[in-house]
Amino acid sequence: QVQLVESGGGSVQAGGSLRLSCAASGGIFSSGGMGWFRQSPSKEREFVACISRSSAITYYGDSVKGRFTISRDNAKSTVYLQMNSLKPEDTAVYLCAQAPRGNCYSTSSQYAYWGQGTQVTVSS
Repeated sequence: QVQLVESGGGSVQAGGSLRLSCAASGGIFSSGGMGWFRQSPSKEREFVACISRSSAITYYGDSVKGRFTISRDNAKSTVYLQMNSLKPEDTAVYLCAQAPRGNCYSTSSQYAYWGQGTQVTVSS
């Protein structure tokens, strides 16, 4: 059974940066595409970024393009989300997910495994 554990969340002022990590265990990490989503109480789950199994393909949600960068280290079974120029509207619980196939997917239904999430709070 695949387990995903996010870390790196916290509180930061607007304009600051955070780097989230998601460590995977229990499966073949290098075979699956990975994604980051976020959830806040007032909004539906929102796609943030995805990366294919070989890192050849990345894709970002419109609200984070140019500010966030997704990457992965298959040797460490870990995916990262570097978040720069943070805004108050980035406040949410950030969840990582793993797909059974190796492409980059922007829809949550393509993912089979989910972490519990890490809270990111951006103050103005």
